[in-house]
Amino acid sequence: MSGERKKIATREGYGSTLVELGAEYPNLVVLDADLAAATKTGMFKKAYPERHIDCGIAECNMVGVAAGLASTGMIPFVSSFAMFAAGRAFEQVRNSVGYPHLNVKIGATHAGISVGEDGASHQCNEDIALMRTIPGMVVMCPADVVEAKAAVRAAVEHDGPVYLRFGRAVCPVLNDTPDYHFEMGKGRIVREGTDVTIVATGICVGNALEAAEKLEQDGISAEVVNICTIKPLDEQLVVTSAKKTGQVVTAEEHSVIGGLGSAVCDALCKAHPVPVCKIGIQDVFGESGPAEELIEKYGLDGAGIYRTVKEFVGK
Repeated sequence: MSGERKKIATREGYGSTLVELGAEYPNLVVLDADLAAATKTGMFKKAYPERHIDCGIAECNMVGVAAGLASTGMIPFVSSFAMFAAGRAFEQVRNSVGYPHLNVKIGATHAGISVGEDGASHQCNEDIALMRTIPGMVVMCPADVVEAKAAVRAAVEHDGPVYLRFGRAVCPVLNDTPDYHFEMGKGRIVREGTDVTIVATGICVGNALEAAEKLEQDGISAEVVNICTIKPLDEQLVVTSAKKTGQVVTAEEHSVIGGLGSAVCDALCKAHPVPVCKIGIQDVFGESGPAEELIEKYGLDGAGIYRTVKEFVGK
């Protein structure tokens, strides 16, 4: 991307927006599992201590408490690392929130490989796949702090369960423009192109834009589509772009099994089959290391996306 952009972690947008919404929604409550500082819900705790519940390291119980609160008309946000919110508490999310379709919001931070030094046990690259399988669950993964704030607000306005995915590492601010508009369930073309479509989510959106600039120097025109809402997917946008370019690459900080890439393939198989290449974690566990180095090693940075797209288009 041209020029240096300021970098802020999406979890910061989660915490600050909860405080804003707390003033607007007196029935909004936040539950945490002994991670308020890391998930940034400590901001809400400071502003509204009477509406913040620390459930301790008991994520399954936390989801059950949230389900009970939702059944009384409250709007509960449960917060923890993605590995625990989606992984450890999956049964409770499925049976206590998804099955009765309760108005519970799940704020999952520290998702993906960019958790870094915490290693494979904490690097949840399966959460989008898990949450997509729950009927009626909305799944969102914002590209930057601006989109994170918009997604949290959209989640409150939506009646039903929502899974919000946030990262630990800082990422470039892309959407701080006057014309930025967010709508749940809608993707955005952030760069027009004619030769290949790169459909990206989360931190890979900024990296895809960087890759598109490099590809342009090689005479390859890449269209970049930002998908924040992975479920329900903006199938019309994906199909329209695929019809224009004829080939699609997906990029996500998540397993290539069951995430954005799988959702895009489902949509294209149904409406307009084209060749697809999925960039993501290739059916392996992560490892401990600095976030930036891990993103580079697993080919999720701008240079990695550039190389993969160039090779794919060359075929």
